[in-house]
Amino acid sequence: MSQQIDILVCGGTGCLSGKSKELIKKLEETIIIKKLDSNVKVVKTGCFGFCEKGPIVKIMPENIFYIEVQPEDGEKIIEQHIINKKIVEELLFIDPRTRQKIREEEQMPFYKKQVRRALKNCGVIDPENIKEYLGTEGYLALGESIINRTPEEVISIIKESGLRGRGGAGFPTGLKWEFARKAKGKEKYVVCNADEGDPGAFMDRSILEGDPHSIIEGMAICAYAIGSSKGLVYIRAEYPLAVERLRKAIADAKELGTLGDNILGTDFSFDVEIKYGAGAFVCGEETALIHSMEGERGEPTSKPPFPAESGYLGKPTNVNNVETLANITQIINKGADWFKSIGTEKSSGTKVFALAGKINNVGLIEVPMGITLKDVIYDIGGGIKDGKKFKAVQTGGPSGGCLTEKDLDTPIDFDTLLEKGSMMGSGGMIVMDEDDCMVAVSKFYLEFIVEESCGKCTPCRIGNVRLLEILEKITQGNGTVEDLENLKSLSEIIKDTSLCGLGQTSPNPILSTLNKFYDEYLAHVEDKKCPSGQCEALVKYVINDSCIGCTLCARACPVTCIVGKPRVKHEIEASQCIKCGVCYSQCKFGAIDRI
Repeated sequence: MSQQIDILVCGGTGCLSGKSKELIKKLEETIIIKKLDSNVKVVKTGCFGFCEKGPIVKIMPENIFYIEVQPEDGEKIIEQHIINKKIVEELLFIDPRTRQKIREEEQMPFYKKQVRRALKNCGVIDPENIKEYLGTEGYLALGESIINRTPEEVISIIKESGLRGRGGAGFPTGLKWEFARKAKGKEKYVVCNADEGDPGAFMDRSILEGDPHSIIEGMAICAYAIGSSKGLVYIRAEYPLAVERLRKAIADAKELGTLGDNILGTDFSFDVEIKYGAGAFVCGEETALIHSMEGERGEPTSKPPFPAESGYLGKPTNVNNVETLANITQIINKGADWFKSIGTEKSSGTKVFALAGKINNVGLIEVPMGITLKDVIYDIGGGIKDGKKFKAVQTGGPSGGCLTEKDLDTPIDFDTLLEKGSMMGSGGMIVMDEDDCMVAVSKFYLEFIVEESCGKCTPCRIGNVRLLEILEKITQGNGTVEDLENLKSLSEIIKDTSLCGLGQTSPNPILSTLNKFYDEYLAHVEDKKCPSGQCEALVKYVINDSCIGCTLCARACPVTCIVGKPRVKHEIEASQCIKCGVCYSQCKFGAIDRI
């Protein structure tokens, strides 16, 4: 065996929780036992994206893709695939539509319509090996910038690319850099916002785990462009693996000379420090983030002044999120026209999304701007779980809005999503099916907002609590039509008067569901019914004529409210029923109706 073989194993947080660490150990042990260590190497990579099917193993250069690989499969892969050159058929992905086994990821529906740019190294290189990053043109863009281009030329390229901030607001990145460049002050700061707090979001975490050097390089290029020598990465402490790999990347970059004093032999110096956050959602807002880094309460302040004028420690500061910075190096290397070659006129490039919820292919995806929701949900996402009917998709996290079946042909870009009553946000995309109650969904997101509000401004601190009280009243069966009117009017007031983006967008889930699922709200307040059966206070369990008196439900009931003799139809004493649903799930004869 003379050809070098690399066994790429997902080492992201999700796959590590699925025992990929043990799998790597088993593969390495078997390689040594079989005396293959001169030609076969196991490479721990970042996230492949196909989280639904992890842990993932990819054999290179054959490009064979194995899914749901367990530690006990390690020996089989070495003996059967590496030694005997036979594909391990049972570990291949099976296309649920054609029932065909697929060997290469490029042929899988999940990957076919993706374009991986920000994620280009995730699942490809060892994120803890700076040499592998260098092998993917790593730090070439930094060298090109500081040796052959002026700061103004670098900013011009970023402006021309049309790159907009991927953290939520979509502000033009190049323009932001230009403001910081022109701001007066000898000391300036570059901040990487790695504080993603949306429920179900893991885009930034995965990039930092799989390609930390791209963020360091992007920050360094930004620093050169605006005239900064100090960088800060604000990251939540709940991301230990991302922090660990980022720390190593910083140390390795310093040793290599791509970070620190006199980078690459020039007079440009730049260093990066890690600042920890405690997971406060409001600290995703740049002024709140800056106050938190300063050791103050994470509260936003009104603008102006913007951070570009007065930010960290009162100095000019540029804040970009992880995904935005991950695009910088490729724009410098390949040019603005290359970046604009995909996407839409006003939303160029790609967007990374964390696809979650009632979807078959949960995972991390990167798609061209302008792709439709239908393409994402049904082609990449593989459709709705268990053959259920699609109901809605929440984009933009807890501050976004719900889009329905009528919106499936909507192109995904910053402006179109806003027109539809939602938003891009940082990239959370949660899919819901026919069993989800949209009133309960609004209540869930508002509970999160109320918990995460910093409490500084009255509209957010008090207004959202009032909204939550109304929603709780409705889901308990005590709501009125007047409550629906109050929901709408109060939501609009909060949007118009809150201090920061958290409060200004917090009513979006309510307003979008009121607009598109008003009939569900009416059913809750007029009929005192939850059409989806999710609001327990409005649910009733009734035993029908299919009951044969097997007593299984009575024995399972935790409050013994089901009565009846063996082989005789039973009854539920409604006054004692706590609506736990145990009887409904235990019945094997379809004899209990949930109404």
